[in-house]
Parts: sequence; C-alpha cells; structure tokens
Amino acid sequence: MTRNHEIRPDLDQGIDRKVLSQLRARFLKLNEGRMARAMEGLSTRQQTVLALLPLFFHVNHPLLPGYVSSSTPAGLSNYEPEANTLAEAQRLTRSFSYKPRHGSNPPRPIHGLFLMGSLGTLAQADQSDMDVWVCHATDLGENELNELRKKCQLLEVWAASQGAEAHFFLIDAARFVRGERDTQLSSEDCGTSQHYLLLDEFYRTAIWLAGRTPIWWLVPVYEEASYDRYTHTLMSKRFIRADETLDLGHLAYIPPGEFIGAGLWQLFKGIESPYKSVLKLLLIEVYASEHPRVHCLSLRFKQAVFANQLDLDELDPYVVVYRRIEEYLTARGELERLELVRRALYLKVNRKLTGSSRTPSWQRSLLERLAREWQWDARQLALLDSRSQWKVRQVSAERRALVSELNYSYRFLTQFARTEQTVSLINKRDLNVLGRRLYAAFERKANKVEFVNPGIAPDLAEDTLTLVYAANKKEPGQTQWGLYNGSLTAHEWEHFAPIKRSRQLLELLTWCHRNGVIDSSTRLALHPGSSDMSEFELFNLLGSLQQSIALPLTTVAEEPLLRASVPSEVLILVNVGVDPLKHHRDLNILMTTERTDSLSYAGVRENLVLTLDQITMNSWNEVLVNRFDGPHALLDCLRDYLNNLPNGPRQPKLRVRCFCHNRAQFIAQRVEDILDTAQNLLLSQLNHRYLIQVQQHYHVMELVPGQVKHIALATLPALVDYLGAERTRYSPLHLDPMALEDQDLALILPMGQPDCIQVFYRVHDDQADVYVLDEFDALWQQRLPYHDDQSLLVPMQRFLQAILYRRDALQPLNTVQPMDIIYYQLLPSGPVRARRVEARAAPQTPANKPFYDVQAIVGKAAPGKVHITLYCNQREFSELEHGDQLFKVVAREIVEQRRETERYRCYITDLDLTGLLGDGQSSSNVYLRYKSDLERALNEALEQF
Repeated sequence: MTRNHEIRPDLDQGIDRKVLSQLRARFLKLNEGRMARAMEGLSTRQQTVLALLPLFFHVNHPLLPGYVSSSTPAGLSNYEPEANTLAEAQRLTRSFSYKPRHGSNPPRPIHGLFLMGSLGTLAQADQSDMDVWVCHATDLGENELNELRKKCQLLEVWAASQGAEAHFFLIDAARFVRGERDTQLSSEDCGTSQHYLLLDEFYRTAIWLAGRTPIWWLVPVYEEASYDRYTHTLMSKRFIRADETLDLGHLAYIPPGEFIGAGLWQLFKGIESPYKSVLKLLLIEVYASEHPRVHCLSLRFKQAVFANQLDLDELDPYVVVYRRIEEYLTARGELERLELVRRALYLKVNRKLTGSSRTPSWQRSLLERLAREWQWDARQLALLDSRSQWKVRQVSAERRALVSELNYSYRFLTQFARTEQTVSLINKRDLNVLGRRLYAAFERKANKVEFVNPGIAPDLAEDTLTLVYAANKKEPGQTQWGLYNGSLTAHEWEHFAPIKRSRQLLELLTWCHRNGVIDSSTRLALHPGSSDMSEFELFNLLGSLQQSIALPLTTVAEEPLLRASVPSEVLILVNVGVDPLKHHRDLNILMTTERTDSLSYAGVRENLVLTLDQITMNSWNEVLVNRFDGPHALLDCLRDYLNNLPNGPRQPKLRVRCFCHNRAQFIAQRVEDILDTAQNLLLSQLNHRYLIQVQQHYHVMELVPGQVKHIALATLPALVDYLGAERTRYSPLHLDPMALEDQDLALILPMGQPDCIQVFYRVHDDQADVYVLDEFDALWQQRLPYHDDQSLLVPMQRFLQAILYRRDALQPLNTVQPMDIIYYQLLPSGPVRARRVEARAAPQTPANKPFYDVQAIVGKAAPGKVHITLYCNQREFSELEHGDQLFKVVAREIVEQRRETERYRCYITDLDLTGLLGDGQSSSNVYLRYKSDLERALNEALEQF
C-alpha cells in the first residue's frame, strides 16, 4: 500500500481476501456517510420509510405495508433486520413479530436495494424523491414478477402517506448487463439508449441500502478493460462468494451514440428547466470530447476510494460533476460558461447564503466553501438568492446566457454525431425534432413574441405597471407604447426607462401576457395620449389574450414538430385604440341612416374596420403578432389568415373581438362572418372566388389553398372587366351579402354553375341588358336594342348553338358532353332595383323563317394582329381583298340584301377561332367578346348607309 493507503489488488501478484475486504469496507464507510447525510435531510416519517424498506422486501407479512400475498418473492440477500428496525416495524403494526428464515440456505430472490437520486447529495431538498432499484434473481417467473410489481406499487402508496415520494424499479442484473430492460430506471431516466451513462451515474451516486454489493467495487480502474476476466477470477477462485456481490457490468467503453441520446434528452428538458440540464449537458460534452478514451466520473470515484480518499464533500456527486466541468472549461479558457455552471449549481442546490436564516448544515458549509472559491461577493449572492423575485430585466439577461448554452450544446451534439458517424435514422429524426424545439422556444424572428423565462424565475408578474402612448423622440412623426414599472403620473414616466417599448399596443400586451408580466392581480395605469384607448378596452384586450393563449402552455408533442408549424389559435382584434366614427361631427345622423354595414357604413359609405391585430399561436407553441392597417387592412388580414391555414379537418380556433367606442359588436361580427365564409369556401377545395365590397370599392379573394390572392378593383367597370376575363376552369364566385346590393349582378353572379351557359336579360324600355355566365363562370354583358324577347334572344341562341356545335365537332365522339343553354329574366323591368330572377324557355327559331347568316373566321396575321374573313349568306369577304374597308363593304352587302327599309342591328351568327386559338377548348366568354367587337364594327359601318 501507498502512503495514502491505496489498494492495488493485482491478479498477477495474487489477490488477498483481506485486501478485498478492506476495499468493500471503504465503499461501505463512504456509503454510511452518504446515508447519514440523506437521513439528516429527511423528516422523521421519511426516515422511517427509508429504514424499513429492506425489511418489507425481506418478509411477507399481511400486516406490513406492501403485502400482496404469501407467494410474493421475498428474502433479501445477506440481510437480517436490526433490533431498532424491528422496533420501528412494531410501532407501525404492534402485532408484527419477526421470524428468521429457517434452513441452511433459504431462497433470497431480492439481491439488493439501492437508492438513486439526490438524497445524500449537496442538492437534496425537502421535495427530493426516492428512486429505489430493486435487484432481483434472474429466474423469477412472470407471475412472481407481477406480484413483486404490485408490492412496489403498494409501497409507493404507503410511502406517499408518510410524506415520501418513492419510485421502485425492478432490475434483473443479468438482463441489465446485456442492455435489456423493460422500463425507465429512474424518474430522470430517458430510456434504454443511455445504458452506460446510467450505469456511470449509478456507480458514483447510488446509496446501498441492503443486500449484495456491486462486484464492480472490487475491480481496479486499471483492470476495467479486463473486467470480465478479473471478475471471473474472483469468482472462480472463490475470493468472494457468489451471494455476496451483484454484477451490473463495467465502464471500460461508452458507445458514442449514448452521448447523442443523453444530450437530446437533457436539451429537451433544458428548454423548460435549463438550470437543471446545464450541468448534465456540460458533463456529456466533457465525455464526448474525450471519446473514445472516456475516463468517466465513476472511475474517478472508484480510484479515489482505492486511494482511501473518502472526503464526503469532494466525493459528493454534484461536486464531482462540477470539478470535472471546471477542469474542462478552465483548460479551454471559457470562463463565462464556467460562471453559468456555477450559477446553475448554486440555484440547483437552492440554499440561500444570505439573509437571516442561517441554519447550520453540511450542505450550507460546503456551498459557502465553494462560493469563497469562486470569489463571489455579497452582492452576487444576494442577486442569486433573490431569484424568486427576479423580474423581466434580470431574467432577460440570464436568458441570453442560458439560450446561448443550449444552442451551443445542440451544435456540439450535431457536430459530434457527424464526426463519429453515430446518427442512426432515429437519432437523426430526434436531432431534427430537437432542433425545431429549440427554434420554437428561443429563435427570434419577425412578429414572434419572445419568451424570456424558460424556468429562470418562478413569477415575473408585476404588482403595478404603467402603459404610455406617446411620440417617439428618436423617430420624428412616429409614436410608440411604453411599459413602465410602478404607477406613474403623466409628469413622472418620462424620467424612467421603460421595461419594454413597442410600436403597437397588442405587440406589447401579448409579450406581457406570454411572459406572465401582467396577470389577474396586476394594476395598470393608462396614459393613452392621442389614442382612443380606454381602461375598459384595455381590460377586455387582456381578457381576450388570456382566453386565447391559456397559460401555462402544454409541452408540444413530437408529431407536430415533424411538420411545418400551422396556426392553432387565432385572435383578431379590430380597431385597437381607434374610434372609427371619431372624425364625424354628427354621429347621430350617421347612426340612424339605413345602411349599417360596417364596411360601407351610412350615407357616406364609411369603412369602420380601420386596423386589425392578429395574434396567432401555432402548433409549435410560437406566438406571433401581425398588424394590418391602411385601406386594404381587412383584405390583407384575410389573405394572410387564409394562406396560413393548415390542410385537413383540424383548423385553428378563430376569435374576433372589437372593443372600440362605437359599434364594436357589429364590427367584430361583420369581420368574423367574412373570415368564416372565406375559410369555408377555401376548405371546399373548389378554387372559389369571394367578392367583398368595402365602401364603394370591390375586392375579390381568389381562394386557392396556400395561394390566396387579393384583387383590388376600385370601380364597378373594373370589376366587370375582371369578371369577364377568360378563365380556363370553373371557379365559382360568391358574393358577400352586402356587396353589389343595388346592382343586377347581385342576383346574377351567385347563380353561376359549371357545364352550362346561362343567359340573363333585363328590359329597360327600348333597351335590354344581356348577361352571360359561361361554363367557367366568366361574365359577358352587353346593352342591346329591345323590341321583344324573341328578337333579343334568337340571335344569341343561334350564335351559342353554332359555337357549341363547332366545339363538339373538334372532340372525340365518346367524350362529347351536351351543354345546356339556360335563360333567365331579371324582374321587375325598368329603372327600379331588380328583386328576383325567373327562368325562361329557350327561344325557338322558326324553321320556315329564313335568317341572314353572318359567319366570321378569325385567324393569326402579323404578331399581335388578327386576320378576319366574313361570310354573308355563304359569300366571302376578306381583309386580303378589302383591307380596312372590309366592314364597310360587308355593311353595304347586308343593306342591299335586306327588304325592309327600317335599319336594325346585325348579329354575328357563327364564329370560328381555331386559326387563332387552335383546336383546344376555349371558354364561351372568349367567343362572346370577339362577337361583340365584330358586331360593333359591323353595326357602326351599317349606320353610315
């Protein structure tokens, strides 16, 4: 032995049973010190729980806690209860008496009990739970294991009744060595992917309660790589008995994939509780940086015991971790990260070194020694000890360091995985999902509300705050909202720095709500400045936020993170801090007129929807705020809302609210109706169009999923031009109920249907308006002379039948679908507003009555030009022959052929566009537009004769 009594049992030089006994005694001595420390921090009843657990696994007695049946596996290796333990049991159940197990070698299927967790460590706290490993024989049958599980469950319930949170985990040592286990093995465990790291933690932190001791204790560190050979020699040469030790395996090598798995788990936990994860993440980084020659902490721990260095403070599990991280970061010169680790350890221990409470304890003494080492002064300690009172400023500064550390760890793990090529398909997905978790929690982006308190302080709520709307002195002409501590008067707030400032109020209020700065008990002083904000509106805005974004947010499941984020909750607030009628002098007149539509209000057609603030919480728990104002605010908001809708049946919950001074409820309902209608149309997957009128302007939303477009049409003629544009597929048009109220189109447009041509007409004395909705819902309209229905409609019927005949002739016979031509009349006739639409029979063309046939063929000429040929009763007239006199020549021909002296309109009866458009099917609307242009030129020429 060396001066410090280091033991070096060597196979080559022979192993001394006495030396092995000394080694075991050293581990047990250290274990005894840790157990004493654990007991010191427990209540009397919790101490009783820990003291009695070995007895309850050693015997089956119907009067003791945890009893299931007489066949439940019982009997703890090398255990006989001491008198004080039996006395405690009899205090629980007076009629209990212990009967020693008879026989030379009675079965003892429970091999060992070990306590995991923070008990006995620097971080032990009142709420620390007990994770107990119950190591059992490998030959237990399924029925026996089920009985043992039931016993553990009953003991957990009993422990809870004694004020102790206990969890029991069944361990089959033989299966454990092979990496096989059915469940997690501690409340902090992340699963089977961390076998060796969990074993490392077990060997350096577990407290032995009773039963066999680990054979690993007896294997020198320098023999770790020869663990199997060494332990086989110990057993085969009977240096130790088979029933004395428990074999859970060695730590000569840790697979690199475990660092990825453990890092992923700690990063996942660190998003909500970063201080708890910082230490473990840094330890994983230390281990990974040493790979493949990782000298893990359990080996350092064992080496210290072999060297008889049994200082409980220096071997404390948390101090050991800290010392290793300190070495690593100091060597790298990363002192800011080291300071963060020190703060994380101090806050994890959670024992204040300042203030009047100075209860002596070994934990406090050790923490004071560490603080002196770190050269922390009273101011630093006071700041950390006041963590429960930290508010936004302190939390924001700490957040930067924590988020930086978490992001660094993620990048480190990702790079390590690439370098070691250890990323399986599962790990790759886990890395991607975790990257998205970090992005959602911490990444800054436009319009996103920053979350500043990921487990840093327990409560950021302020007792009193002041909201101020004022000019932004740094940006002339601009205004801003400021949030200040305390209740400040109009003369005071300018002398204080705001907690936060924002251009828009909802951006500020949403940030306050998301971070808990404002809660139900916060008192708010309001200085609205030039805005129309009232305390009533402010109160209701906060209530709406609380309703839409319920705190605390639940953890996002993995499945939504595998896809792009989509909105889950949407709150739209209209006219925040704005009174839409404020600038009208005589509100009484406006509010008593007939027109009450919020988008085209009163005789002046005023739009009352001036601003919209959209607050969105998406499927990744990100909260975003978007502001819409200006003349197209509602339409821009509608477009963006629709373009962000998810596919499928699960749609976001939409709320629309308005709390302005005038007509708030009507405004909110109007906006909500438009949003609901547009959303329902979009989800039907039919590429609808939705027409909305705002004041006297028209707006069409083209509703293609993910590609919603807003078309602004300032005037009615512009709208008609849009509706008449050629379409290549059927796209139904829906009218907002308040749009085109006094126009014929309000009756016509909603009647569009596919695969037919609909002709509408309305008579105005000696003229008639004719409208056609073609098979693709494109609109054509024309005002024509009116004599009677027959003379108005027969030319239209002839023309439409002719172009349909031509179209069908170009299609394969078995694909021809007959297309109906349907006629309607708008009534009543005359200058009054049309109220109804009535169907009319198609006009009949008398077979015995001849008509003058005017056919047109339009083909391509020079670029941008067309070539026109007209046939009058089969006689050809072309531009090639007549040039720009074509229409004049044809007009003379028509006049000469007519018998009547009365001049009446000439109609094109047939039109061929294949030379221009090819053989593809074109919309009937295209033919009607060419028809109108040709008829206009021809009738203008007729008027000259």
